[in-house]
Amino acid sequence: MSISQLQEQFREAVPALKPKEAIDEANRCLYCYDAPCIKACPTSIDIPSFIKKIATGNLLGSARTIMEANPVGASCARVCPTEELCEGACVLNHDSGSRAIMIGLLQRHATDWAMQNNVSLFTRGTATGNRVAIVGSGPAGLSAARELARMGHQVTVYEAKEKAGGLNTYGIVSFRLPQDVSLWEVEQVASLGVQFCTGVKVGVDVQPDELLAQYDAVLLACGMGQVPSLGIEGEELEGVLDAISFVEETKTKPLDERMVGKKVAVIGAGNTAIDAATCSVRLGAAQVQILYRRTAKEMTCYPFEYEFAKQDGVEFRWLVAPTRILGENGRVTGLELVRMELAGEPDAKGRKKPVPIPGSEFSIEVDYVVKAIGQSRLVPLIESFGLAHRHGVVQVEDGTFQTSNPRVFAAGDVVFGGGKTDAMVVDAANQGKRAAQAIHQVLVG
Repeated sequence: MSISQLQEQFREAVPALKPKEAIDEANRCLYCYDAPCIKACPTSIDIPSFIKKIATGNLLGSARTIMEANPVGASCARVCPTEELCEGACVLNHDSGSRAIMIGLLQRHATDWAMQNNVSLFTRGTATGNRVAIVGSGPAGLSAARELARMGHQVTVYEAKEKAGGLNTYGIVSFRLPQDVSLWEVEQVASLGVQFCTGVKVGVDVQPDELLAQYDAVLLACGMGQVPSLGIEGEELEGVLDAISFVEETKTKPLDERMVGKKVAVIGAGNTAIDAATCSVRLGAAQVQILYRRTAKEMTCYPFEYEFAKQDGVEFRWLVAPTRILGENGRVTGLELVRMELAGEPDAKGRKKPVPIPGSEFSIEVDYVVKAIGQSRLVPLIESFGLAHRHGVVQVEDGTFQTSNPRVFAAGDVVFGGGKTDAMVVDAANQGKRAAQAIHQVLVG
């Protein structure tokens, strides 16, 4: 497989609606009063309104309606589990012989138009004289920055990476979310006068005490860290990859042919595991297996991602866990596994504990092992702000997202955990918006 063929594999997988298709689909909408799709959207986008604007040819108004409610609405049009949210709530699901409105694709249609026509959707509010620092430019940080700027506050966003956008820019595969989509959302926020300090790591290049001295409030929206260690022999071998870094490389570096014809094992069954597996397929791997210590019922990826991976040819092996990575001459050659069974009391998510079955060990041949077992918590950064937390999950006041330091707020992945459902991009955007509103009340109240 040539480089040009690999590049073609990473183009956006789901085609956009054509203009006539979008209008026809928009005209199917019933424009419900008290629409259940709005209630199902964490950011409460006025879905009937933006769809009606598409039907009448007002794509600027449609895009503005979407992005008004959700500053990362173009990204969410591609990565939201719409079948569980807005489309899942559509009243047409209950109409025999009908189907839900394709809300996600219509949302993409409107925001794509705004991107292609390079329009600015928002204006900055009257200056208040207040200054807010945001640590992290992912969905939560970006959403908060947009909201605060529209309220008239001077906002500075500190981002450790070279480009802003966080997860949407670096952590979701290009064939689901092209990087230029998230960077357009960043540009929309920057156009409001928000300053982005990229390549600046808080806690290293600038200290929390400096931020607290220079700003009236700080929002911590730093997400999480890298994939933790498996804690087994052989992790130092060449060919053992971190799923987060692996996906990021496909978005930031030239694609290469190292995986062509190889066997890849992905450990884990969450969103990032699916992304790593489907990336491997597109990089030419001959066999890609997802290995999970529980069953399909307990995996944390979305149903549409599971179906997408299966259609890509990814194999799933349930109730197995790695015990050792095998290698020769410093390179991965295989993986030793043990079969598991679910037993004991359910955990905070209602899942029984996986327990190894004695004597059930076996080995498989692999060339690459990709670790995708979640992400570590940024405890040192959290503690450098002196914030109360539980195992790296920052404790915040319900509704206000205020931390144990009344001048510091937190939103996004940094506050998710401890038994709560893992955050979706749209959840993080909603939290950022609500945290911004709470900060505004403190600053002007």
